[in-house]
Amino acid sequence: MKIRKITDDVSWLGAIDWNRRVFDALIPLPDGTSYNAYLVRGKEKTALLDTADPEKSNVLMYQLGSVDNIDYIIAHHAEQDHSGSIPLVLEKYPQAQVLCSPKCKGMLQDHLHVSPDKITTVEDGETLDLGGKTLEFAHTPWVHWPETMCTYLREEKILFSCDFFGSHVATTDLYVRDKALVYEAAKRYYAEIMMPFRPVIRKNLARVGRFDIKYIAPSHGPVYDDPAFIIDAYNDWVSETVKNEVVLPYISMHGSTQAMVDYLVAALAERGVKVHLFDLNVTDIGKLAIALVDAATIVVGTPTVHLGPHPGVFYAAHLANALRPKLRYASVIGSYGWSSKAIEKISELIPNLKVEIIDPVMCQGHPREETFAALDQLADTIAQKHAEL
Repeated sequence: MKIRKITDDVSWLGAIDWNRRVFDALIPLPDGTSYNAYLVRGKEKTALLDTADPEKSNVLMYQLGSVDNIDYIIAHHAEQDHSGSIPLVLEKYPQAQVLCSPKCKGMLQDHLHVSPDKITTVEDGETLDLGGKTLEFAHTPWVHWPETMCTYLREEKILFSCDFFGSHVATTDLYVRDKALVYEAAKRYYAEIMMPFRPVIRKNLARVGRFDIKYIAPSHGPVYDDPAFIIDAYNDWVSETVKNEVVLPYISMHGSTQAMVDYLVAALAERGVKVHLFDLNVTDIGKLAIALVDAATIVVGTPTVHLGPHPGVFYAAHLANALRPKLRYASVIGSYGWSSKAIEKISELIPNLKVEIIDPVMCQGHPREETFAALDQLADTIAQKHAEL
């Protein structure tokens, strides 16, 4: 992909990674991703904003073959998918200076062994004049690391947001054109890496909200030429509002828990409650994370393994605890052969969830009529509590 113009003096460059399917050996990427960098040319100086993942550095360096000079490399975030090609760029442009937040400097030294004399730190609100092009730096910590920042180009009204507002999407669209695709990808991105810092994200939304923004240029996914689209979505996701939805991750070993799950899903649907069901044997954890963004309740379904929950349920509970969604209620359903401490173990796994526990339903062996009656009562309680919200 060649350099592409956003305006006369601002260009997109970087790489589209069509085939990447896992990020950080953890996060599924069903739609691939991109590593966006941006070139801003002033009358006197030129700045490169972010670079590319080291695996795609050859693409970036090919694009830079037509760029005679770079004076500044803006490092918004030290994670290697954005900063990893900085050493190669510095080899090509030895006169360039890396600009970053104070917390980022040490990280670039640690992760990339960039010489400290090549790094200059910038303060929140500091500006840089490239000659008719003014860059203003805005520190946005915990989006999603402590050192992150954004850059606002005043004359063009462009916010270079790095991971903030990003979406893992591989596309030839320079701008967002398939809003449904990008909305889900951006929500997945928010859910997986931003949601644990929801209160701080809310503050950072206000921080960048003071800018008059015409474009948002993130470091993953297409550019937003309708900034309200993604800003409104983020305001919704970080709000305290929850929806009439239940997330139900589960595993079943011999059919008992499966029968309980099927019954509860039907009972909740009859009461007008939407259910997001996830069989943890086959679940895309990104889809589970997306569902947790809005849901009011989580119900975990588990068989008993050595007195505790199934190991797959351990993972799902740990994930929910780490992501800190705005859930209001939680419960457990499941089965056991002779004894179980699954409820106690799951409770220990979710200390970060500020939820009210609704009476769990556990049965010995295959569920009987009294089990289904208890599940009806659980569905009644959930529907009632959601209605009160």
